[in-house]
Amino acid sequence: MAETEAALRTLAHNVRTARTRAGLSLDELGRRAKVSKGALVGLEKAQGNPNFATLVRLADTLGVSVSALLDGPAEGRVRVVTADAVTPLWTGEQGSEARLMLTTSGPAPVEVWRWKLEPGEEYPSHPHQAGVVETVSATAGRMTLILDGIEHRVEAGQTATFDGDVPHAYRGSGTETCHLIMTVHLPPGPTSSS
Repeated sequence: MAETEAALRTLAHNVRTARTRAGLSLDELGRRAKVSKGALVGLEKAQGNPNFATLVRLADTLGVSVSALLDGPAEGRVRVVTADAVTPLWTGEQGSEARLMLTTSGPAPVEVWRWKLEPGEEYPSHPHQAGVVETVSATAGRMTLILDGIEHRVEAGQTATFDGDVPHAYRGSGTETCHLIMTVHLPPGPTSSS
């Protein structure tokens, strides 16, 4: 319970900081991210339990990575993350899951995700901000990438990349669990002028 409360406090601080840095009021952030003002007020008070889609919409609107909203301060030069130590941000009814392992630093951060898709289970994603590029590499099994309504098969040993600014979905295909590594390449954030 203490870990969950600490994670909510970190999320609350990071959302408030990113919103302030972007110069957005709660009303404006809510309008742009399609999240109610009440939910945002609760979130900034470390209350509630936002779902994965809400976190993605907030991150996209604020121009930051999802993990920038979730992570505490950096602990050193090298960060090693164990998949079992990371709580899934999405779990499907049949056992599928998505874990955000880490996000690189720098002006154009990259999120690194581990996904497990059970046969037939699907995760639909809304379009991301312009400039977001996703890459999926199947390490076992087979998946179907649905991009703007068109299906693309990605099998173990194959990698696909696409612009994430259109509707897309990931579906487990075949008879075995699909494991994949996904990277989400975020566009460079605003630079400060001297």
